Amino acid sequence: MKCVPFACAAAMLMPASAAFAQATAAPRAVTRADFVRNLDQRFNSADTNHDGKVTKDEVLAQQRRDLDQGKARLAQTLQAKFKQLDTNRDGQLSLQEFMAAAPPIRTAETPEQMIQHYDTNHDGVVSAEEFRAPELVKFNRVDTNHDGIVTPAEVKAAAGMK
Repeated sequence: MKCVPFACAAAMLMPASAAFAQATAAPRAVTRADFVRNLDQRFNSADTNHDGKVTKDEVLAQQRRDLDQGKARLAQTLQAKFKQLDTNRDGQLSLQEFMAAAPPIRTAETPEQMIQHYDTNHDGVVSAEEFRAPELVKFNRVDTNHDGIVTPAEVKAAAGMK
């Protein structure tokens, strides 16, 4: 049986649940010693015959264990969420129970904030020109070749500049 090169094996050994946790957790400082300790734990977990090498079969087995563990955690999370939504505890979700979980939708600004943002002459109302002016500034910023047309390429380029 052929051994998988260490670099490939190390990448494949990261459990799906650990990858998800890293992606969703707030960044934190990690010492080199902790990093190496974690690498060694992951390698040793996959090296089931403890010969200091990880084979293709051992990687496959580790992936299966990680998938099973991830599925179990996902099932627990979904079951807990279902129980939370099933307010009458009948084991079924009605449309009303499901819809009650929807987050409220609100405007980003109050009317006062919008007026304050656009009302450049401070008369308490927004004219069409006052409304148009800051939006045209945005259009002109995206229209990099100043031809009066914003192309998908210009939109993509502008999105990348942010």
